[in-house]
Amino acid sequence: MRELLDELLACETRVWEALVAGDCEADAAALAVDFLGVYPDGFAGRDAHSGQVSQGPTVARYRLSEARLLPLGPDHALLAYRATYLRVGRAAEEEMFVSSIWRREGAGWVNVFSQDTPATGIPVP
Repeated sequence: MRELLDELLACETRVWEALVAGDCEADAAALAVDFLGVYPDGFAGRDAHSGQVSQGPTVARYRLSEARLLPLGPDHALLAYRATYLRVGRAAEEEMFVSSIWRREGAGWVNVFSQDTPATGIPVP
């Protein structure tokens, strides 16, 4: 299971690297055509997600931690982790918890679903 976790973390890292590089093509290549994102400001499809970097990088730096893997069958898995990141033009880092569902396609994986939950620092009972 560690091998799959590492493989999907590498896939997820490519998405973050596309945000740092402002690379729309790399971002879109990691996402399924039917991708759905659920974010604090609403829903997004593949075009909206990759379009966010059309004017250049949106993230200056990031760190992924606390990764967890939940296999959902032979060709699907959920990757969950904490992301600490700095948006371009901002002074303070932000944190969120991310859940991404990945689907095996051919020899690789594509992201079919992602949900970001801002880290509020409020402990869960």
